[in-house]
Amino acid sequence: MKKLRASLLLAALSVPALMTAAAHAETVLRLDEAPIGELDPAKATDYADSILMFNVYDTLVAPTAGKPGTQPLLASSWTVDGNAYTFTLRDDVKFHSGNPLTAEDVVYSFDRMIALGQGFSHLFVDSVEKVEAVDGKTVKFTLKGPYAPFLSALVRLPVVDSKLARQHQADGKYGAFGDYSEAWLSANDAGSGAYAVVKQNPQEETDLVKFKDYFLGATPKSPDKVRFRYGLEASTVRALLSKGEHDIGSQWLPPEVAKALAADDKMQLLTEVGTNVFYIKLNTAKPPLDDVHCRLALTYAFDYATAAKMVAVTDKVSLGKPANGPIPHGMLGSSSDVPNYAQDLDKAKAELAQCKYKPEETPLEISWIAEVPLEERFALLMQANFAKLGFKPEVKRVPWALFTEMVTKPETTPNISQIFNSATTPDPDSLLYNTYHSSAKGTWQSPEYLQDAEVDKLLAAGRAEVDPAKRQKIYEDLSQRLRDLAPTIYAYDQVAVFPARKAVNVPAMSNDADRYALSAFGFTFRNVEMAE
Repeated sequence: MKKLRASLLLAALSVPALMTAAAHAETVLRLDEAPIGELDPAKATDYADSILMFNVYDTLVAPTAGKPGTQPLLASSWTVDGNAYTFTLRDDVKFHSGNPLTAEDVVYSFDRMIALGQGFSHLFVDSVEKVEAVDGKTVKFTLKGPYAPFLSALVRLPVVDSKLARQHQADGKYGAFGDYSEAWLSANDAGSGAYAVVKQNPQEETDLVKFKDYFLGATPKSPDKVRFRYGLEASTVRALLSKGEHDIGSQWLPPEVAKALAADDKMQLLTEVGTNVFYIKLNTAKPPLDDVHCRLALTYAFDYATAAKMVAVTDKVSLGKPANGPIPHGMLGSSSDVPNYAQDLDKAKAELAQCKYKPEETPLEISWIAEVPLEERFALLMQANFAKLGFKPEVKRVPWALFTEMVTKPETTPNISQIFNSATTPDPDSLLYNTYHSSAKGTWQSPEYLQDAEVDKLLAAGRAEVDPAKRQKIYEDLSQRLRDLAPTIYAYDQVAVFPARKAVNVPAMSNDADRYALSAFGFTFRNVEMAE
């Protein structure tokens, strides 16, 4: 624990000459998220981490606004020859250090992510054979075989300033790369993004400033500075917003708080749709939920209608929409022919009758994340729902940091967990593979501990098939298999709602033509407009 605390010390990035020296009064964007803000691009996965990555670092491609697909970012173009993708890099990109972007930076970033084996390495480890610098501005990815999500996956490969990072590497287990600069990159920035980090405390706050040499520039009214805070209490956020001392609240505020804020004529509700889901995870490796009939019983017993009422914010805005399976409506692989889930206690009791466990004799632990108050309400709803079947559920409050440790072992993982999950690339593979593939079990995204050969087979097929129509059928079949296995209760397709002051304009969170099919990408600060 001492070692962890040591690695989380505040750090300052000494690059004042590269930062914006605004002639006008400086504008500061203030927002918050649930903890923790991971700055290491090879480790970042959570929502707060994603916001940091999309602003501090750049990737070869980016999602396209208002429609599916990707567009060039660090890459000016690319060609495809069989399983080889060759990218030509832009020649006008500088890192925050002043170093120019090279193909070696891309190679280093990829090799580092794979070596550390964390973050979004799972998107590449089984699909990419090698990455090589053809010349200073050309990089070639050779895949092991057809991999349909590859371009979409590249939005999760932040490119690191390898020259700067290597100057700060310490002794470690990675041979010539030492610790791969793991300690340094957890507290310092080696990116090329529109914003640079000047202070980092992953449990409290990250401070950023606009990078004046960013190759794409920024909107004239984009914030000069950003204060990104973590783990604020809902009451604190409400008070700060009401007093004009905060600009955007997190998506985790209770619905009534968001509703009360929306009633203020100085406030608005920003939304993110189509990429997020609320999963209630069932531990399939521990009694009683290692029995599929018991899992199906809980799936039928859950009160979806009441859940929908619980997340209503206003007559027009809700935190969720009805779900019919693991893939949110509108995403590749979803089907409008499958009915949405609804409570059916008769079916629940019929399934329970086939379960080998007696509910009154089997503990049933329901956890909720301490930093997300809304989850407590769902835990209490489930406690009431499942008690009707004879269970005696115990509700437990678990801090996020503890939860991520608990789920590394099936015996310490709660019977029931609650996770807000997102498609981490504009492709269903990024939502499903790291949730349901047997290799993913034991992570915060996969506390189900599901191990099913048919699920693994369909997930592999979805990656290998490049024809969109055939991929649609594969993911429909996968969804049905998951509905049959019931490792998860699909509570609702999430609509992320962010109370914000009207003085802040976030087009990607308010205009359909500007929205991105990638969770958190809407918070690209260079596209945000601030009132002076």
